[in-house]
Amino acid sequence: MKKNKRKVSVIGSGIGGLAIAVRLAVNGFDVKVFDSNNQPGGKAVEFSVNGFRFDKGPSLLTMPEKIDELFYIAGKNPADYISYSKMNENCRYFFEDGNVIKGYANPKQFANELHKKENVPRNKTLRFLRRNEFIFNSTNYLFLEKSLHKLKTYLSFRVILSALKIPWLNLFSSMHTVNSNTFSNPKIVQIFNRYATYNGSNPYQAPAVLNSITALEFKDGAFFADKGMSSIAKAIYKLAKEIGVKFYFNSEVDKIKVGNGKVEGIIVGNKVIASDIVVCNTDIHYVYNKLLSKEFNVRYRNNQERSSSAIIFYWGVNKIFNQLQIHNILFSKDYKSEFDFIKEGKKIYSDPTIYINVTSKKIKSDAPKDSENWFVMINVPHDNSQDWDKIIKQTRIQIINKINRVLKTSVEDYIICESVVDPRSIEIESHSFKGALYGTSSNTKKSAFFRHPNFSKDIKGLYFCGGSVHPGGGIPLVLSSAKIVEELIKSDCERK
Repeated sequence: MKKNKRKVSVIGSGIGGLAIAVRLAVNGFDVKVFDSNNQPGGKAVEFSVNGFRFDKGPSLLTMPEKIDELFYIAGKNPADYISYSKMNENCRYFFEDGNVIKGYANPKQFANELHKKENVPRNKTLRFLRRNEFIFNSTNYLFLEKSLHKLKTYLSFRVILSALKIPWLNLFSSMHTVNSNTFSNPKIVQIFNRYATYNGSNPYQAPAVLNSITALEFKDGAFFADKGMSSIAKAIYKLAKEIGVKFYFNSEVDKIKVGNGKVEGIIVGNKVIASDIVVCNTDIHYVYNKLLSKEFNVRYRNNQERSSSAIIFYWGVNKIFNQLQIHNILFSKDYKSEFDFIKEGKKIYSDPTIYINVTSKKIKSDAPKDSENWFVMINVPHDNSQDWDKIIKQTRIQIINKINRVLKTSVEDYIICESVVDPRSIEIESHSFKGALYGTSSNTKKSAFFRHPNFSKDIKGLYFCGGSVHPGGGIPLVLSSAKIVEELIKSDCERK
């Protein structure tokens, strides 16, 4: 590692905070990480109840090479810290008419499955997936790897080349419009529309360029963390400590200290931690409204549409359901109405789409013998002072009724323990404004450019990473944000 006397304080030890800590430590910075929680990981933590283990947050892993890169740049072998395996079936889709479609990871297998179950021409599916891969390859460098808020980004040959492809990138149509024009079968449209929810967006509003998300699963595949998603944070945390990063848990940062337009440090309790650089890995709204003085708060755009949130039930179930896979979707009959309810932001649709994640299908120790750990989630509006206790009670009944219809069971007879998360608790535990899982939504073609940049335009030495800033939420994007911040800091330091 290079020697560098600059002191860095990282606020938050979620995946993004851990990643930037590693990247800056490798470059020789003196890095300290502060977190109000008692453990690292942010949303990517685990908990156990009555012998059932649950990953509390993210459940799907794509682009694991972004994780591996952290270990390689530190001169380590990622296999010594973490293991994951490629999945044969990304997701299993259940419909009310009894049809079940297996979402194979292999494009040809998936095309065969759609042809077999819904008579969709194989070539149509394969052409659609190839088109989405083309869009991903054309936009990935600009939207996921570089800052959108630096002029030099747009002077790159690769960006200019991407600009020439704009007519073919589906920037000006919604996901639903493109998908319904491609497939006449509403079930297939629904399967591809659901990818908008990967960043908390509405497929009837979000630009069709987001169809490129399918490339993450069908190009390189979806993966399973062999010891649970929380093992990702644990592995990066272990690496960070080994290369000299210091961690301070149960340490709420009260303020970011600024003088003459430049970061001077952070205030934790009554103590000032002198810092040349501060990186915030926490919700951007929280940073401006809680950590910075009012003179900076007035310049922050806080009127942008928030992403959706979630209600999650963690159920210990004392039965094996052989019809379920690791990832499962029980689709709503009327997807449009479901998203209209989310957009309205007050009530929950009576027939919500249900996501069920069962890691004990692969990790047998995640549940007692002949039992399963169910992570049951529905998309809901962000918090707007709804009566969540009433909503949770009603929603639980609706979810159980739907599961019983689709799986032909009485699941309530097998639930032996339960925990619940809703937008209120999401905000409390992660500082996510109004419990929005992904910060601002991506429901317009300009959304990517309206996301907060990875640096402050007003305060030198202040940077941002994580799901509420560019390029967005989800583990791959959060890891990309850390890499962007590393490049920005190195560039800024070289100019001094």
